[in-house]
Amino acid sequence: MKSKGIQGWIRGRIEHPVQKKHDERLLIDETHSCPSCHRHLSAQELEATLYVCPHCQHHFRLTAWERIRFTADEGVFQELSSEIETANPLEFPDYEQKLDAAFRKTGIKEAVVTGLCRVDGHEVVLAIMDFRFIGGSMGAVVGEKVMRAMLVAAEQKLPLIVFTSSGGARMQEGILSLMQMAKTAVATQALDKARCPYFVVLTDPTTAGVLASFAMLGDVTLAEPGALMRFAGARVVAGTIREKVPENFPLSQYHYERGFIDLIVPRQDMRATLGFLLRTHVQAAGGKG
Repeated sequence: MKSKGIQGWIRGRIEHPVQKKHDERLLIDETHSCPSCHRHLSAQELEATLYVCPHCQHHFRLTAWERIRFTADEGVFQELSSEIETANPLEFPDYEQKLDAAFRKTGIKEAVVTGLCRVDGHEVVLAIMDFRFIGGSMGAVVGEKVMRAMLVAAEQKLPLIVFTSSGGARMQEGILSLMQMAKTAVATQALDKARCPYFVVLTDPTTAGVLASFAMLGDVTLAEPGALMRFAGARVVAGTIREKVPENFPLSQYHYERGFIDLIVPRQDMRATLGFLLRTHVQAAGGKG
């Protein structure tokens, strides 16, 4: 990792259990129909419904800045750790080019954006993962930014809200990416000691190393409808336990029914739900409201 500059102020499914081969948002421009129910759908309709199909409630993936716009109170978002950039510690072939292509595609430097803002009037630390950046994979910088967000929340006695979306550890960084699982998991202890509420929202998809670390350590765990979440693929799991897994095994509803998720929340209700959690948890935890 290398560091440049200081913090800046920036203004701020129902899903089938299969890997998406195309960007659904781009397909809307090509087909003018929802990829789930195939009914006519325009880009204008999608934006008005927070990118949820009004016919079948299919939840499209959001960019980090769209998620921030839909979640944070209107005004200024103070980005944290924006100066951190990813290096190529293992000298993995073409990794720099891949990072540059991801930056040009997304406009962000890494697969997570963190910052200070207000949600329903409450000051919070917010971390949003973006699957468009190399599949939301977690390398050293993603782990570092998530850890720093946790430490800022603990130091300032603020709640932390994390929206996850990830394909897991970043292979180009090898063991360094796997170390982020332990680092972020340990950092959650700082939140616990400071009595800072930690809310996690699992979005499509949340898998592998992210799911197996900080994504499942929240005080309250929410998920969007139909979000895909699993540590490994269905065939790997079936081969390990020597049993056939249910068809809906990787989806949020399956995990909710088994108690891994506290509540499935449609996107239109997410901000109000987070506001309720902040009102009911912040004062009891001793944090600032």
